[in-house]
Amino acid sequence: MTDSTLKVAITKKLKHFQLDVDFEVKKGVTGIIGPSGCGKSMTLQCLAGLQKPDSGEIRLDDQVFYQSDVRINVKPKERKIGYVFQNYALFPHMTVEENITYGLKGKSPEEKKQKAFDMIEKVQLAGLEDHYPEQLSGGQQQRVALARTLVTEPELLLLDEPFSALDYHVKHILEQELIRILEEYYTGTVLLVTHNMEEAYRLCDNLILYEQGQIVQSGKKEDVFHRPATVSAARIIGCQNLFPVHSVSEAGDHLACKAGDLTLQILSQPVPEAVDHMGIYAENIHFRKADDHTDNLFDFTIAGRLKGIHRTSVTIHVENTLSLTASVPNEEVDSLSQEDVKVELPPSQLFLLESR
Repeated sequence: MTDSTLKVAITKKLKHFQLDVDFEVKKGVTGIIGPSGCGKSMTLQCLAGLQKPDSGEIRLDDQVFYQSDVRINVKPKERKIGYVFQNYALFPHMTVEENITYGLKGKSPEEKKQKAFDMIEKVQLAGLEDHYPEQLSGGQQQRVALARTLVTEPELLLLDEPFSALDYHVKHILEQELIRILEEYYTGTVLLVTHNMEEAYRLCDNLILYEQGQIVQSGKKEDVFHRPATVSAARIIGCQNLFPVHSVSEAGDHLACKAGDLTLQILSQPVPEAVDHMGIYAENIHFRKADDHTDNLFDFTIAGRLKGIHRTSVTIHVENTLSLTASVPNEEVDSLSQEDVKVELPPSQLFLLESR
């Protein structure tokens, strides 16, 4: 299977907004990320031919699946696309083997059985060939759904919230298995829909961020996570600390940013044309002794705490100017009350944003 390029430029009027997206993806796993109801799953359904866009084009290499101006709309079964649904959509009256071979049209019974056997081995379902979906765990059902899709050798694989119905432990095991299966047995393009940022970072190579049917940012996952371009993008990927910036100026090898009554030194970086906000992740806020010689060291007061299993979310007021949330290991929380402790906003961890 050769590398493929998927080009999507479609619009579709939805109940509360219009889906209007334009993107291109190649080999690897690309995540479509955003809150529930922002158009992620609708995009996959349009790609698979289950929904019809109002206008635009969907093209996989030289194959045109949809093109409104010449009225091309290829039937779903004629698109070389595999789709793993959120609820798996297994046939309850069919066994594991029958579910997997369902999409193998035009094959002899012997060919179907051999292909099913090979795929069952790959997804580690040996011994469950004659079981029905109701006899399987959620994780096993998910593997059957993936096997049923991959056995048809699709050129494009669509995964719609594939782990949302699984508990935490099973989810992490299956994430690792999915990565293994894709690396060993699939060389095409994968689109993964999720609203889970951790899941997206573990599984994806590239990200497309959605908000209300629009793309707010796209690119390599490292770039999108570490340098969100807008306030909307930062919120989508889970940055809790976003605050207005009134001015930005050069200060030697740093930038000096005015935020309320504070002047923050930040690492030199491209300054957005309409910069008006700054952000920092909760886990990148540090606490140090007052006599440490470092930039952006300020007095603070604790306004609230929310203890988790391993870390505590601590709400702090910085110099009575900024209200921020820091993520602190549980064993270090008590030390924050010491008089000689200050909060550090590391210059390398602050980033500039536009509010659009």
